[in-house]
Amino acid sequence: MPSSRRSPTSRPCTRTSTPRRTTPSSSSGPPRPEPTRNTKHAAATRRQRVACCVSKLPAMAELQFREALRDAMTEEMERDESVFLMGEEVAEYDGAYKVSQGMLDQFGPKRVVDTPISESGFTGLGIGAAMLGLRPIIEFMTWNFTFVAFDQIVSNAAKVRYMSGGQAKVPIVMRGGNGAAGQLGATHSNSVEAFYTNVPGLKVVAPSNPDDAKGLLKAAIRDDDPVLFLESELMFGLKGEVSDEKDYLLPIGKARIAREGDDLTIVAHSKSYWLAMEAAEELAKQGYEATVIDPRTLRPFDTDAVVESVKKTNRLVIVDESQPFGGVASEVAFRIQQQCFDHLDAPIERVTAKDVPAPYAKNLIEAWMPSVDETIQAAKRALYV
Repeated sequence: MPSSRRSPTSRPCTRTSTPRRTTPSSSSGPPRPEPTRNTKHAAATRRQRVACCVSKLPAMAELQFREALRDAMTEEMERDESVFLMGEEVAEYDGAYKVSQGMLDQFGPKRVVDTPISESGFTGLGIGAAMLGLRPIIEFMTWNFTFVAFDQIVSNAAKVRYMSGGQAKVPIVMRGGNGAAGQLGATHSNSVEAFYTNVPGLKVVAPSNPDDAKGLLKAAIRDDDPVLFLESELMFGLKGEVSDEKDYLLPIGKARIAREGDDLTIVAHSKSYWLAMEAAEELAKQGYEATVIDPRTLRPFDTDAVVESVKKTNRLVIVDESQPFGGVASEVAFRIQQQCFDHLDAPIERVTAKDVPAPYAKNLIEAWMPSVDETIQAAKRALYV
């Protein structure tokens, strides 16, 4: 019987990777030189290059985000009998968001396991199983519910390999919806990136599209360290092209250059990536071309990709759905000013959730979340326009 706590309803970075076709549901101080605007000819040339590259791409299937996750788990469970899925409603109910639909019929109840409402219990069970040689995939309905399993994740999963001198590995994947997903209230709207990226021993992945979700989840399942895989309830229905390449894997820790421009760099992950892309397109209409970088992995973070871009554009905006104090944007900003200080022509800007608990009212939650308009305004401050 379903539990009563049911929730509502690229490739490795080569610095010139082709954008994937995916459909998503004034500052004071001395005057600075204006950024160079790309000419129409340069923009047309760029479009021709992109069109040429796209025409050479292999055939790709169009899948929903949830289907890409399912494909990744199914392929890995077919390949390796030590992989199993465990969590609330993953079996009989086909998953709270239908990510595991059909997997119980294919693999049976020993490998697709329904659990009680006890995150601390089944997280600990999964960590123990991983230490004994299995490769568990633990599904949380939402990362908000992991706080009751915080000790298991932070004190055990993250530290066992280090404290055992490498004698024990913890090859476990923990995955589920992260961040705000509409009017769910403050307790169900946390973005947990800042909590878990603070912990050495954990890898944290946050894909923005179905193709990355599949390739990175397969890589996460094969990794010998605990990987926290942050999805989004609002993205499970997102459709996008996914590689048909056999045994498709993407390396953990490599960013994707989604869009190239010379005027500024925007870094954004997960849902925020789509805000960044929309803002970049609007800025382009006004004559300013932005490079958009999707880090895909937050720990390890591909600092080199951002450094290389900022050395070219001399300006940086970071979009991060988590709260500002001690968040992912703060760490990225520190790293870039540390390594690129002499290349920066403006202060680094960030766009985050507001520094209060998530409100419930629709107009307030919309104001609380980062927005396209806020991203454009941050970019203009960086551009001194």
